[in-house]
Amino acid sequence: MGNADYLYPSTNEYRQCAHPVAVPPPQPFFKSFKNSLKETFFPDDPLRQFKNKTPSRKFFLGLQYFLPILEWGPRYTFQFLKSDLISGITIASLAIPQGISYAKLANLPPILGLYSSFIPPLIYAMMGSSRDLAVGTVAVASLLIGSMLGDEVNATENPTLYLHLAFTATFFAGLLQASLGLLRVGFIVDFLSHATIVGFMGGAATVVILQQLKGILGLQHFTQSTDIISVLRSVFSQIHEWRWESGVLGAVFLFFLLLSRYFSKRRPKFFWISAMAPLTTVILGSLLVYLTHAEKHGVDVIGNLKKGLNPPSFGDFVFTSPYLTTAVKTGMITGIIALAEGIAVGRSFAMFKHYNIDGNKEMVAIGTMNIVGSCFSCYLTTGPFSRSAVNFNAGCKTAMSNVVMAIAVMFTLLFLTPLFHYTPLVVLSAIIISAMLGLIDYEAAIHLWKVDKFDFVVCMGAYTGVVFASVEVGLVIAVAISVLRLLLFVARPRTFVLGNLRNSTIYRSVEQYPTTNDVPGILILQIDAPIYFANSSYLRERISRWIDEEEDKLKSTGETSLQYVIFNMSAVGNIDTSGISMLEEVKKITDRRGLKLVLANPGAEVMNKLNKSKFIETIGKEWIYLTVGEAVEACNYKLHTCKPDTTNEDSQPWNNV
Repeated sequence: MGNADYLYPSTNEYRQCAHPVAVPPPQPFFKSFKNSLKETFFPDDPLRQFKNKTPSRKFFLGLQYFLPILEWGPRYTFQFLKSDLISGITIASLAIPQGISYAKLANLPPILGLYSSFIPPLIYAMMGSSRDLAVGTVAVASLLIGSMLGDEVNATENPTLYLHLAFTATFFAGLLQASLGLLRVGFIVDFLSHATIVGFMGGAATVVILQQLKGILGLQHFTQSTDIISVLRSVFSQIHEWRWESGVLGAVFLFFLLLSRYFSKRRPKFFWISAMAPLTTVILGSLLVYLTHAEKHGVDVIGNLKKGLNPPSFGDFVFTSPYLTTAVKTGMITGIIALAEGIAVGRSFAMFKHYNIDGNKEMVAIGTMNIVGSCFSCYLTTGPFSRSAVNFNAGCKTAMSNVVMAIAVMFTLLFLTPLFHYTPLVVLSAIIISAMLGLIDYEAAIHLWKVDKFDFVVCMGAYTGVVFASVEVGLVIAVAISVLRLLLFVARPRTFVLGNLRNSTIYRSVEQYPTTNDVPGILILQIDAPIYFANSSYLRERISRWIDEEEDKLKSTGETSLQYVIFNMSAVGNIDTSGISMLEEVKKITDRRGLKLVLANPGAEVMNKLNKSKFIETIGKEWIYLTVGEAVEACNYKLHTCKPDTTNEDSQPWNNV
C-alpha cells in the first residue's frame, strides 16, 4: 500500500461528478406495512397470475395452484405416458421392498410400508409441483419414529397403542407441513442448513446401519437405544447368539446390492439394474428360504402379510394425555426433517431439468398427503432421494409416475402379499444397509472442510450428536450451532478498510487488494451488514479501534494526520434505533478527536430512518455522498483549500445536495 500514485481531482472535476443523495418520499404506514409483508411472505408474488382475470378464470387458476394436475393434465400425451409407465414400474420395484424394510425399521407392521406407498403418491400426483419426486417412506424418518415413540411405548409389549401413536404423529406432521405452506412461513425449514443436513443424514445412516446388525446376525434381543456405544455393547455381549446362516445370507445379499449399485453408477444407462436389485434379492431370498426351509434353522422371515387395501385409521388417533405430547413432538420433529428432505430433493432434480418448484406449494402437498395417509393406515412419507433418483434416471416426465407406482403397489396389496411370507428379515436389513451407505456423503464433508471450517464443525456436530447420543440430540446440536453462527453473523459483522485502486475512483478492501493506495488524511471504512441492536455496541468499539490504529500508524510514519472518517454504507440494508444511536455516539467521538464523520451511499431505508431521527441534521446534509469516490473528492477538496473545521455550522466543503 502507498499514496504516491493517488491523483487529487481538481475543483472543476469534483463539481461535475457530485450527485445528491435523496431521501425517499414518505409512504403511508399501511402501504409500507403491506409491502413489508409481501416481501416477507410472498417474495414470488403468487397472486400476479390472478390480475385482470375474470372471476371464473380466477377460480380455475386457484384450483390449478392447489392441484397442478389440472395444469399439466390437459397437455398430457401418449409419449409422456410411455415414459411415466416405465418410470412408475421401475420405482415400484424399489418401493415395495424398501417400504417393507423401513416399516420394520420404525417397529411397525411391514404391511404399513406398502400402505404408505399407495395412498400418499396418489395425493402428491394431484398436488405436487415436482415432476421427479417419487413419494414413499424414508429411513431417517422411520428411525426417528421408532426411536421417539419407543421411548414412550414398547412396540412389542403394546403394539396397538404404538401403531395408533404412529398414525397420530403422522397426522400432526402433516398438519405442521401443510400449515407452514399455507402460512407462507416455510423459511423455518431453511434453518436446517446444507451442512446440518449432511451431518444429520450421515449420522442417522450410521445409526441405521448399526441397528441392522440385529437382522444380519439373527439376534433376538437388542437394545432400544440408538447410540453407537449401546448398539455395539448389545452386539458383542451376545456373540454366543450370532447365527452364521443369517450372517452369510446377509453378507451375500449386501454384496450383490452394492455390486449392482456400483455397476449402475459406472454405467448410467443400466440404472435399472440397481433399481431392480432390492426386489431381486427379496425374490431370491424368499425362494431360497422356501426351498431350504431355512426358517427352521435360525433365519427369521416376515411371516403373513394381510391382503387388501388400506383400512381406515382416522378413528385410531390418540388425543389423550400423556401420549398426546409424545405424538405431537414426534410429528413436529419428523415432519420438519421429512419436509426438508423432500423439498431439497425436489429442487435438486428440478434444477437438472430447468424448471422451478414452489416450496410453499410442496409443503402443502406433502402435508396433505400425510394428513390423508394417516387416516388410511399410512405413516410418515416424503420424497426419498434414492427413489427419486431412480425415477429421474428412468426418464419420468410428470408426477404420473407416482400414480403408476401406486397402481403397482395396489396390485401387490390385493394379490401378491402372500408371496412375501418367506422373505427373510436379513434381506430387508441388507436392503436398508445398501440404501444407507449412499447417505453417508463423506465427499460433501471434505468439501465443507476445504471451503468453510465452521460449516464442517456444524456437520460434525450433527454427526457426532446423532451417533454418540441420539437422533434428537444430534438434531438439536446441529440447529443450535447453525443458529449460533447466524447470531455471530448478525452480532459480529465484518468491517474493513478501503483503499483506492490505482488510476481509478474505485475503492476496495485493502485485505483483498494489497496494492491499493492510502488516501492521505482519510480513513474509509465499510460496514458489511445491517446495523441492529445486536451489533451496534460491537461496531462502535470496532470503529473506535480502527480510528486508533489509523492514528497510531500515521504518527509512526509521520504522514498527514487523520482528518476524515468515511463510512461506506452500501452494504447496510437497514438500521434500527440502536444503530442510529451508535452513529450519534460515533459522531460525538469523532468530534472530540477533531475528525469529521462522512457517510457514503446510504440506501433508501437507511436514509429514511436517518431523516426521521434528525441524524441528517446532526451530521449535516453536506457530509452525505452518493459514492465513496465523491466523498473522498469532497474531503480532499476541503483538505487542499482550507483548514479543517469540525463544527457543523462552519464546515461547508461542498454542498452536494
